[in-house]
Amino acid sequence: MTHAVVTGGRGFVGSHLVDCLLERGDRVTVFDTGRRVSPPDGRSPGVRVVTGDIRDVDGLASVITEDVDIVYHLAAVVGVDRYLSAPLDVIDTNFIGTRNVLEQASRVGARVILASTSEVSGMNPSVPWTEDADRILGSTSINRWSYSSSKALAEHLTFAFIRQRGLDASIVRYFNLYGPRQRPAFLISRTVHRCLNGLAPVVYDDGRQTRTFTSVHDAVAATVRVGDGGAAVGECFNIGNSTEMTVREAVELVVELTGSTAGITSIDTGASFGETYQDLGRRVPDTTKLKSLVGARCDTSLREGVTRLVEWASEHPWWLELEDDSPA
Repeated sequence: MTHAVVTGGRGFVGSHLVDCLLERGDRVTVFDTGRRVSPPDGRSPGVRVVTGDIRDVDGLASVITEDVDIVYHLAAVVGVDRYLSAPLDVIDTNFIGTRNVLEQASRVGARVILASTSEVSGMNPSVPWTEDADRILGSTSINRWSYSSSKALAEHLTFAFIRQRGLDASIVRYFNLYGPRQRPAFLISRTVHRCLNGLAPVVYDDGRQTRTFTSVHDAVAATVRVGDGGAAVGECFNIGNSTEMTVREAVELVVELTGSTAGITSIDTGASFGETYQDLGRRVPDTTKLKSLVGARCDTSLREGVTRLVEWASEHPWWLELEDDSPA
């Protein structure tokens, strides 16, 4: 039986990953801050849950022990609202916390899967992005780039541990995940949440920015495949759907599937957020490497994924009662 530690295991992606690992018979320990109460259907029976912060070395050492085979490192500070309001927390957790996880895993000989983000490539206009695409970022005075930079440094740390310490590790970069349990501060979850609560969905600026949207179930399945090792060891993988669409098209699809009649509201980000915010024009992954080396695909269409999300949300009133804490 594989013993897996999941940092951030009570969060959105982490809780789905825990479910997936349990279904295949793994033993799972969750290490999470506990500051946010996990959703009622996000608590998996039989899981050891330890409350702690990845910035606490002793706390990590109590869970990443010699009997641990693999650490899925998902704990992070994420979300545009948090980049803007708490950039110090973003940097400390994503950089210092990751260093602590890598040190402890290296000490006990555990494999590590680092969860990273498509935002590391920033504003590179040459899409689709491969895993080794150049990074093009805005000024360091723009809070938006604190997340991208902290995650890029986490990737640098991981590659350094692989090359200097011989750590068995891989990196996965997620592209715009959505699905059940996600807090309504991200485009798809926020739009579904607002529509089902009778509120007008929101697009930033003209909504012509393009994205690809990835079902959390596809992403978790791909993550577990990477975690199984083999050709994935020492590599970085884009994990995302490859179907590009504008933000407005995505919002209009949610409006259609929810039957919303509230209209669509546009927000001028310059006027609302000031100079500390900067948006990205396009974000599209090249997933050739994921398919060829790992044999994983993220092909669930947004229509199918949103249909399932709407059905789930309609059956879980606790989620509809959550506060929309995204910047607006």
